[in-house]
Amino acid sequence: MMRELPADANQQLRFTLLGSLQAWRGDTGLELGPVREQALLVALLLRPGRTVSRQQLLYGVWGAEPPGTGDKVIPVYVHRLRRRLGAHGKGSADAVIDTVPGGYRFAPKSAHVDVTRLEEIAVEGRSAWDSGDLGAAVDAWSTALGLFRGEPLAGIPGPFAEGERLRLVEQRLVLVQDKADCLLRSGRHAEAVGELFSLTRTYPYNEALAALLMRALHAGNRKADALEVYAATRRRLVDGQGAEPGAELRRVHEAVLRGDDTYLLGTGVRHRVGQPAGPGQTGAARQQRRARHELPVDVGNFTGRDRELGLLVAPAEPHVVTVRAVDGMAGVGKTALVVRAARTLREQYPDGCLFVELHGHREDREAAEQHRLLRRLLRAVGAGEGEDSEDLDELTASWRAATASLRLLLVLDDASRAEQARPLLPAGSGSMVLVTSRRRLTGLDADRRVSLTPLDLDEAARLLTRIVGGEGSDRERAAVRELAALCDRLPLALRIVGARIQDRPWWAVEALVARLTDGEHRLDELAVEDRSVEVAFRISYDQLPAAEQRAFRALGLSPTVRLDRLTLAALLDWTPPDAERALENLADASLVQRVTADRYRMHDLVAAYARRVAAASPDEAAAARRGVFRLYVRVARRSSDWGTSSFPTGPQDPGPFADWEEAATWLDAAGGELLDVIGQAAAAGHVDEACWIAEGLVDHLTRQGRFHECRTALEMLLPIAARAGDRRMDSALRTGLGIMYGLQGRYRQARTHFTEALDISRRAGDPHEQARAAAGFGTFANLEGRIAESMTHFAEVARLAGALEHDDWLMGSVMTRAGDMHHQLGEYDKAHDRYLEAIARAEKSGSPRLHGKTLLRLGVLQLDLGRPAEAVGTFGKAEDLARRLGDVPLHSAVLGRLATAEAKLGNLQAAAELRRRSRAILDEETGTASEIAIRHRLLWHGAVAEDLAGARDFFERGTALPDTDANRARVSRALEDLGRRRQQRRPGAGEYES
Repeated sequence: MMRELPADANQQLRFTLLGSLQAWRGDTGLELGPVREQALLVALLLRPGRTVSRQQLLYGVWGAEPPGTGDKVIPVYVHRLRRRLGAHGKGSADAVIDTVPGGYRFAPKSAHVDVTRLEEIAVEGRSAWDSGDLGAAVDAWSTALGLFRGEPLAGIPGPFAEGERLRLVEQRLVLVQDKADCLLRSGRHAEAVGELFSLTRTYPYNEALAALLMRALHAGNRKADALEVYAATRRRLVDGQGAEPGAELRRVHEAVLRGDDTYLLGTGVRHRVGQPAGPGQTGAARQQRRARHELPVDVGNFTGRDRELGLLVAPAEPHVVTVRAVDGMAGVGKTALVVRAARTLREQYPDGCLFVELHGHREDREAAEQHRLLRRLLRAVGAGEGEDSEDLDELTASWRAATASLRLLLVLDDASRAEQARPLLPAGSGSMVLVTSRRRLTGLDADRRVSLTPLDLDEAARLLTRIVGGEGSDRERAAVRELAALCDRLPLALRIVGARIQDRPWWAVEALVARLTDGEHRLDELAVEDRSVEVAFRISYDQLPAAEQRAFRALGLSPTVRLDRLTLAALLDWTPPDAERALENLADASLVQRVTADRYRMHDLVAAYARRVAAASPDEAAAARRGVFRLYVRVARRSSDWGTSSFPTGPQDPGPFADWEEAATWLDAAGGELLDVIGQAAAAGHVDEACWIAEGLVDHLTRQGRFHECRTALEMLLPIAARAGDRRMDSALRTGLGIMYGLQGRYRQARTHFTEALDISRRAGDPHEQARAAAGFGTFANLEGRIAESMTHFAEVARLAGALEHDDWLMGSVMTRAGDMHHQLGEYDKAHDRYLEAIARAEKSGSPRLHGKTLLRLGVLQLDLGRPAEAVGTFGKAEDLARRLGDVPLHSAVLGRLATAEAKLGNLQAAAELRRRSRAILDEETGTASEIAIRHRLLWHGAVAEDLAGARDFFERGTALPDTDANRARVSRALEDLGRRRQQRRPGAGEYES
């Protein structure tokens, strides 16, 4: 059943995933579109409140075979989903999918999802079980199972959906087993038999289900049937898998033969499925020693961590010692979690629950000495023999002998390394050990590892509210939420802040918020009595080797939150492999967090501490900043289609990037943090590097349609460009703005910046910058139809050509434009020669975009010369480059022209498919002048092919593009073309093109 809906239920979104994917708004079913779009929706719904990157969505939906457009398809799918899910009359603020830095996020408060309800009910069932209310547990789990409507996520493709489908199927099995076990213990065995018979046929090799069915049949005095279940299961296992039944099923078989009601019906010690009561000793033997329970007081106001708690208290193998390890940064709440888990599990361990502090990271205590710990543990289990030995091996052997017949729960808190914990493991079958450490204890064999991260913001605010008391007004709730964010959701910081503001007026809370906003002094505020966030971090830092301490300091100076080996290598002038090893070691020490296989990040408070430590070594910090900013100069230039020869000042080497694709991929991983890099470089006094980065990024950002970022970066630097040592920056930044505005079709603004750039470069006597500005001016004047003005500017570039021989990209661009001029004048031979020269220059400079655009022009020329077969080959090469670049307008234009070539060859079906593809890949959120032209051309083709409805729809989508004068004129001409074609509809019109 779904959660009770609020009064405005007619606008509420509901999703069901425990069967086929369905959605409703109120009582109205919603159409969710193609299955790939549904798969993307599922990838967001099942990560509620979490940011999911484009790459995660791309892999989750398509796996190892993504579409040709790469992650450019993701915004299109999101746009369509929002449109389908949106309520009538609602704005984007009500969208169920939020766009956030780094990707997209499903807003869980805006919708009801049956999987979320399933997990809530499952937790309710576990709580009822733990409190001994078996009837309530059965009711809860029955309700949870009733949510399933068939195979979860039926028909949804992709690796993510497949993994979640398997997880949900497994969760359903666990619920069935838990419910059946409760029914048996409640004496309701008859209710369990029918469902278990059905499931054992569905899952014939599932030994846990077979064991439960045998217990249920035994309870109903059907011993022969129970034994037959065992015999049939054994035959299937032996014949089908070549294996005998496992230990648990054999024990149930033996118990049925003996008629052991205590074991089979659970009348002794309560246990979960898969954990039979009573291994090791008999009940009488256990009573000879009073079991000790040493668990500390449970942390008050424990909040969140349901998933992690579920992992720690999950059923364990009954015949082995189970080890579960929890790691995480200082103050993240490891001890609180394992204490809560241990208290939940305590009744399953009749021989005691022991708690040992190892002091691996305590400033006021040295790490506990193993001899002393083993002696204390021996006394705790009443085994004095061997206690006086000084030999560690002998003490360890005594501990194992003393615990061989016991079933213990042992908590080892704050281990510094695996070697510290290993000798303390008990030997009794069915025992469990919970270990916490700031380091990932890879040397310890654990069946489950939980790596804790800070709470999410809702949980953090809830914890802080519970500490300080009351919900308060909207203003007070907002202050608590902001305070939780400033504590970066770290439980230690939240508890310190909570202690400081308990029983104080709310103006004190707001005052503390103001003090914590000062990032440089935030750590000073997060201390109370013997608790201090900074001290907790310092202990971890002090235990690092010298090289890793230096790496930690350097990472605090990174201009981006996302970290990788190239960033650290640039900060320290190390090799990438050395940097990668340091990052892995810092991740193991929980001082950085792994985000992906090759990306890391620092918790904000850890980063603040790293900056504080780095400030003590100013020379080292200055060198590190210069190194990382130079890395961004190199990657910006390497990713640019302009080629490194277009940048005559600053670093000339390509850095660690093999080609433009590798550099562009690395920049894409930096996401929206590029503006932060430029801003920090400028603020740190590295003005030259800031300008070089911004100049180099113009092509990368505009190619992706990130015009706002490009403009912000360039305009931010214009007022301080005069402080740069590189005097060409005054002109270069303005040229970048001219290019950016021109690509948007905002020609008036482009002319303003090109004019300023030309004036500055002429006065400075800089022929290179003068030529770049003139070339840009000429290019966009040509697109406006100002042919005479365009030729004037290209004539100026020609006069400067002698000074431009080193700049292959600029010379190639000039050759392309010269070819265009000859083409327009009908001088086809000259145009052909210029295009070939431009292609040679593009190949030399490694400029794939210039190469692709010139191939497009050459193909159009070949069409005009009546050589469509040659044009098909040329357009094929251009399409390959456009696809690799992810250049949507170029790719669409090439496909449109290729369609024309195929039509001229008589391949009308292929031409129609190419035109469809050309329309499909256009991203509706772009809007450059070139896209307007492409839409105009495709609109014409749709009209002359009698596809008037499709042409009209395509035109209407085109009208949503930026409303500039130039674009208005193009759209107006398109509308006139459409009207004329509708009236004429003459045969053969498909041969023409606007």
